[in-house]
Amino acid sequence: MQLKAEPEMAGKVVRCPGCNTKLSIPANLGGLPPPTNLPPPPSGVTPPNGMQDGQTDQPADSTEAPPQHQEYSTAGQQERGGWEEADPANPSILAAIGIGLVCTLAWYGILFPFGVGKYGSPPSNTMDYIHDLFYERTWVNMLESFFFFWAMSILWLKMKKLRHQKDAMYLDVLPSDIGQEINAGNVGQFVDHLYGLPSRLRDSIMVNRIRKGLELFEVRQNNGEVNTMLEAQSNIDSARVGGSYALVKVFLWAIPILGFIGTVLGLSSAIGSIDLSDTSDLDKIMGSIGNVTSGLGTAFDTTLLGLVLAMVLNFPMNALSKSEDDNLNNIDAFCNEVLLPRLNDGGGIAGGDTSGLMDTLVKAVANAQKEFLVDLNALSAKIKDYADNLDKRAAAHQERVDAEFAMSLNRMREDLTNAVKDSVKTTTEYTRALSSGIQGLNNVLTELGGKQVIIHQTVKKGWFSRG
Repeated sequence: MQLKAEPEMAGKVVRCPGCNTKLSIPANLGGLPPPTNLPPPPSGVTPPNGMQDGQTDQPADSTEAPPQHQEYSTAGQQERGGWEEADPANPSILAAIGIGLVCTLAWYGILFPFGVGKYGSPPSNTMDYIHDLFYERTWVNMLESFFFFWAMSILWLKMKKLRHQKDAMYLDVLPSDIGQEINAGNVGQFVDHLYGLPSRLRDSIMVNRIRKGLELFEVRQNNGEVNTMLEAQSNIDSARVGGSYALVKVFLWAIPILGFIGTVLGLSSAIGSIDLSDTSDLDKIMGSIGNVTSGLGTAFDTTLLGLVLAMVLNFPMNALSKSEDDNLNNIDAFCNEVLLPRLNDGGGIAGGDTSGLMDTLVKAVANAQKEFLVDLNALSAKIKDYADNLDKRAAAHQERVDAEFAMSLNRMREDLTNAVKDSVKTTTEYTRALSSGIQGLNNVLTELGGKQVIIHQTVKKGWFSRG
């Protein structure tokens, strides 16, 4: 298998993208034609096009074509039929769910030993606060954590697919030893070369696009049609890659919404925990106020966790999206700068008159530009509508939360004020009654002090008494 390398990589040791074997790039790489003698493939790897171990490709300046291309015929063209293409951007949903669930359980297992104290008690340190944030703030935080790890699993699987696409960029898909230009006589050899690439790497966006372009050129021998097909395939690949972020964007929207739901639940729990049935018991009132503050802590912590997770998720999602867009741009640049200039359809019509070809190219470019502008305008309008609707929903939801929160605080303040007033009034009445009783007792004692009590002793008569 032949690979491509930039001149600045000369003399370095890299790994083969096909078999992951270490190989050394020649030191005299820059500006020289591709090597004529290739090393034998690693053991256990079947060489392309039937090449045996120890054999090499024929030199580029040889007058004879390589043996594997001499017997090319239309029968070989009919036997190819392409290969099954895997989705280059959308990972398996079941695999992402499994990885996200395992990561969620692992995260909660890591935080479990850091919980100290009883349930609902104030945290003693930072790790205890983080433990309480995930364990003691209702089911909303658990669901937010699962959605976050699920989305991160999707991004990780997409990153592996992107690494596979970048590895395929190192393949020499259009070797110069077959020919400097691609025409009706040797296009089948180029297609056969693509079919001889390792199956792990040939199923990539770049190889599939070039294969489809060469197979169309093999049938039609028209550069304009190949160019139109490559542009259409580029739009399909771009739409496929952009659509693969739909579920991640749903999670990016759902996680903050779950935080707001947790806020409402916390406020409801705080208001429902107020117990003013017995205003004379101060301990009961203080316990009710403690339950209110606990509910408010739950309300604010769920929103805090949702916003933090959404912000953390946004950075890798946008970075990966940019990397995939750059990879698609590199593939488009390769097709425009390498593949299309090497295609030679003989002038497009018999006699070498290129006026028809130029008209076709001008019309194709004009139609493509028109379609691009229409699609761009439609996409811009959709994005604007989506952003406006999202801002409106967020603003309306925030206003509702603020209004309910203010209403709840006012209601709680009024209830507490009324309870304190009733308690003060009752205490005042009890004090007045006690003062009246004490005054009456003082009056009785004063009256008794002004009177004399005469005690008469009764003389008993009996046997020994004086009579």
